[in-house]
Amino acid sequence: MKSIFERVKIQQKLHLPFVIYRKPNSKTLIGIFQKDDHLYFSEDFTEKGFVFAPFSGVPICFPFDKSEVKFNNIYFESSTETTHQVETLLEEKEKFESLVAKGIEVIKAGIFNKIVVSRKETVEVEGFDLETTFEKMIHNYTTAFCYCWFHPKIGLWMGATPEQLFKAKEYKFQTMALAGTQAFKGDEEVLWKSKERKEQEFVTEFIIDKLKKETKEVQISEPYTTRAGNLLHLRTDIEGVLNQDSNLKNVIDILHPTPAVCGLPKDLAKAFIEQNEGYDREFYTGFLGEINLDYATNDTATDLYVNLRCMKIEDNRANLFIGCGITKDSHPEHEWEETVNKAKTMKQIL
Repeated sequence: MKSIFERVKIQQKLHLPFVIYRKPNSKTLIGIFQKDDHLYFSEDFTEKGFVFAPFSGVPICFPFDKSEVKFNNIYFESSTETTHQVETLLEEKEKFESLVAKGIEVIKAGIFNKIVVSRKETVEVEGFDLETTFEKMIHNYTTAFCYCWFHPKIGLWMGATPEQLFKAKEYKFQTMALAGTQAFKGDEEVLWKSKERKEQEFVTEFIIDKLKKETKEVQISEPYTTRAGNLLHLRTDIEGVLNQDSNLKNVIDILHPTPAVCGLPKDLAKAFIEQNEGYDREFYTGFLGEINLDYATNDTATDLYVNLRCMKIEDNRANLFIGCGITKDSHPEHEWEETVNKAKTMKQIL
C-alpha cells in the first residue's frame, strides 16, 4: 500500500484533491488523484469519476479524465475489534434525547411514519496520522466501504459505511434496505424487536415502491441480520433490471435520501431535520462512490454507498456524525445508546 500513501503525501503537500478507498471484502486499495484543485460538480451524473455528495446539495466529482488512478493490493487478515471507553456527555445526551422525544411526538401526531435524527460529537485527536488511521479502518472493517476523501476547499473526511445506495452494471442493479441496530455481543443469532422490524420494513417498502417506475424486474430477499463492526443491522437485499430508458440521475433522485437516513414522508422529514437538528450534516448521510466507471472492463458501471459511520478531521479534532431511526415505539434513552454504539466505529480507529 506504500505507493498509494506516498502519492497521498504528495497530493497533501501540493494541496490537491484525492480519494483512497477499499470496497467491501476487497483486497484492492484504489486511489484517485485529481491533477488540479478545481471543484468539479456532477448535477446529472453523466461524468465518469468519483462523486462525494452532501445530504442536501450538489455532489462534488473527481472526474476520471482529470485524475490519475492507482491500485495496490492489501495484505492482511481482519482483526479483532478493540474496545473504546465511552465518555458520558450529559449535556449532549439531554439535548439529543429532547430531539428524539420531539420526533416521537410528531410521529404520534400522524405527521411522519419514521424520522432519522442525528448529532455531531467532537473528539480531540493528538498527532493524527492519516496512513495509520486508514490502515486501522480497513483492517477492522473488512465488510465496509472504507474511504478517505480530501479536497483543499472542503476538508478531509473518512468513513467505513455498511450501506450500499446503488450498484449497477448496464441494466442490472443492486441496492439494500438497511435499518434497525443493536450491539454485537458475540452472536449474530439475535432477536429483533417490533420497533426495529417496522423501521426496516418502512425502508424496504419505500425503495421497492419508488423503483417501480424505473425497473422492469425486482427481486427482494427476506430480512436477515448482518454485522457491521461492533453493530448488527437488519438487511434486505433488492436487485433487478432497470428499464432501458432509465438513467442514473432519476434513480439517485428516487433513492437519496433513503428513509434509513431521513424518514417518511421524505420531504417533510428532511424539513424537520434541517429545522431541528441544530447543525449542518454536510456530507454525513450523503453518498459517495464511482459513477459510469469500471476499471476492469471499461464498461459503464456505478457503485455508490451511503455516507455513514464517518468523520471530518479538522486540525486536532475529529467530528463524528451519528444518528438513529425514530418510530412511535422509540425510547429517547435507547436511541442515545444507539448513537453511542455507532460512534465507536470511528473512535476505535482514532
